[in-house]
Amino acid sequence: MIKWYLRYRHDISIAIEAIMTNKLRSLLTALGIIFGVAAVISMLAIGSGAQAQIEEQIKLVGLNNIIIKPIVSEKSDSKETGSTGNNKGKSDFSPGLTIGDLRVILETVPSVVQSSPVISANLSVSRQARMLSAKVQGVSPQYFRMFNLNLDEGSFFSNQHNIKNEAVCVIGDNIRMVFFSDTDPIGQSIRCGNAWLKVVGVVEKRDYTTSANDEMGISSSDNSVFVPINTFVSRIGDKSAVPFEMMRGSSYGYNMSGANSSNQLEKIVIQVAETEKLGGTAALITRIVQRLHNNNTDFEVTVPELLLKQQQQTNRIFNIVLGAIAGISLLVGGIGIMNIMLASVLERVKEIGTRQAIGATQRDIVIQFLSEAVLISFIGGIIGIVVGIVLAKSITAMADIKTIVKPISVFLSFGISALVGVLFGFLPARKASRQNPVESLR
Repeated sequence: MIKWYLRYRHDISIAIEAIMTNKLRSLLTALGIIFGVAAVISMLAIGSGAQAQIEEQIKLVGLNNIIIKPIVSEKSDSKETGSTGNNKGKSDFSPGLTIGDLRVILETVPSVVQSSPVISANLSVSRQARMLSAKVQGVSPQYFRMFNLNLDEGSFFSNQHNIKNEAVCVIGDNIRMVFFSDTDPIGQSIRCGNAWLKVVGVVEKRDYTTSANDEMGISSSDNSVFVPINTFVSRIGDKSAVPFEMMRGSSYGYNMSGANSSNQLEKIVIQVAETEKLGGTAALITRIVQRLHNNNTDFEVTVPELLLKQQQQTNRIFNIVLGAIAGISLLVGGIGIMNIMLASVLERVKEIGTRQAIGATQRDIVIQFLSEAVLISFIGGIIGIVVGIVLAKSITAMADIKTIVKPISVFLSFGISALVGVLFGFLPARKASRQNPVESLR
């Protein structure tokens, strides 16, 4: 390598001198490479950011979860589904989403490994003259494992807490910051609505993006208070906040009091053992709940992980398309380099002839013009990397779109820009080397 450089350093120095002499033309020649590299880096950064968000959401929705939620609709909606009294005697009465639905699912579907009913209310949470509006959720102890919630301190409430209707709770990070910024929250009490609850644990803060939503069972835990579901029913059963009545008597400690069409539960979360069983289990649960609801489709069954994986596949295709479009920019930049270098060869015919007359070989001429093209590509690649990183950060700041600039995308872009310089610089260099010295000097 050193010997090669010593042999051709004079040719390379002539190429550098030509670039420095024609700074504006060299910069304009490099613009195509600059924009191409910047486009590749910024587009791949957008794709990587989207991919990371999907992976975060998969963690947020939990592993192999199925969400069952009631659909609040008018009677006309039921008629559209064919579940009317005129449809072969079918009743349009539905008990709504109840604990009975969950009990039947647990008894019927063997692939279910964990489950949790969920009820919630937006209540005022207060302590020592401080007040905050927060989401109070009644859940089973299994809920935390199902949604991969980890503790920052303390412990989760247990099945015994739930069975005994104990006044305990687990709070989110925002609740701790508001009420316990200067003291240990464990063992302290907060007031949720009209009930006083003892804090037994604090959930660690987790990233929550606006693209994560309740339709997939995702909600921020930072501004939530989690209580055992039996405790929620028995102690926080404010009639204005909870549009149903429950009483003790089932395996979860409550039952629907009287025949009514109100939904007992906000949602039911089911977890299956294996991802391969998600689709089949969701279909079976749909049929079971539909029969329990007198063939009324007043609920929806969502499989968040499958939806996110479909989104992930779509995102991969989107990334390929974005990369291809950005790659075309590099191709156009390479063609621009070739055109300018060809024009440069025509302008510098006498220079080429003079060098050949004093002993320069065809290889010297090739190295000179090829070095010039490669150096322009290198300079354009470096500037393009800086522009691409700045552009990616600007997209995050201005459009609130997550972008991640990976080292592989930087190396890939720079490598492609160098390759473009070699490929599109070789033809002009070869043409220059084949100039007839006599004709050139004439």
